[in-house]
Amino acid sequence: MRDTRSIPGRSASPTARALTALELIQARPGITADELGAALGVTGRAARRYVAILREAELPIESVSGPYGGYRIGRGLRLPPLMFTAAEAAGLVMATLEGHGGAADPADVVGGALAKILRVLPDRVAPRLPPAAAEVTTHQHLDRLLAACASGRLLRLSYRAGEHTSEMDVEPWAVVLRHSRWYLLCWSRSRDARRVLRVDRVVDVWSLPETFAPPADLDARSVLEEHLSQGWRFPVEVLVDAPPGWVRRWVPPSLARLEAVPVDRTRMVASTEDPDWYARRLAAIPVPFQVVDSPELAAAVTDLARRLRDAAGPARMPTDEAGTGGP
Repeated sequence: MRDTRSIPGRSASPTARALTALELIQARPGITADELGAALGVTGRAARRYVAILREAELPIESVSGPYGGYRIGRGLRLPPLMFTAAEAAGLVMATLEGHGGAADPADVVGGALAKILRVLPDRVAPRLPPAAAEVTTHQHLDRLLAACASGRLLRLSYRAGEHTSEMDVEPWAVVLRHSRWYLLCWSRSRDARRVLRVDRVVDVWSLPETFAPPADLDARSVLEEHLSQGWRFPVEVLVDAPPGWVRRWVPPSLARLEAVPVDRTRMVASTEDPDWYARRLAAIPVPFQVVDSPELAAAVTDLARRLRDAAGPARMPTDEAGTGGP
């Protein structure tokens, strides 16, 4: 793995210079031909030839005109070679291991990507992987779903929900990884509604000839998180003694929808399948809150309060200044 500061001299091969040009364009989006040539130790005209070599290899190198223009990596279905410093690669591996349950298993989609990075890291800096989970969720249609999202191609899906399997025509908007699980955010033409589907429950995929335009400025992650906070068995309504902007630091969109109420308070609206789990999440909010019209959650909060009180041990009697006990 090469450090981006290590630039080959004039004796370097055209292939080495082309790869270094790619590395520089990735690290410095907007770099001009003259700046690229200076970094490579060649003329600006020669630098343009190396960019042409990259384009001949079908890498999406874009040219942007204007005073702030230059070369940058475009977006496409074919991913260009990515070059990381050892620190970037090691940091990426460790951050992913911390947040994704299947990252230690090369059979997992994320785990397979990390395995590629680890193979090129020096042994002394490569993080040690924990034991892989005994079972990995397969996502055999993930690549096809991602390709359909990128091309705006209508799909027909066979989807399993419990013991029932059905077919639906969908506009695939985005594929999102959340809590180590892949989801497809889409518009179901069969149901005439927005849907969030688990990718591991997609049985089969057929590409249809029609194309579509996804919603403008779609924030797929936020839409998914708000969806995940709704539609469960037990309703949740909680009033928090703080404004929504402050509460959002402690309550992610996947936990509740936040509504402003008078006097700088916030109403949390959601639902949950596990009131005990939800009560533990509420306990992390460091200001007073009140459970409203959610009997299962109120019971879970009461039980959690009792267990925390018991864990503190017997209450200590207050003492006076002489240490002989209070009146």
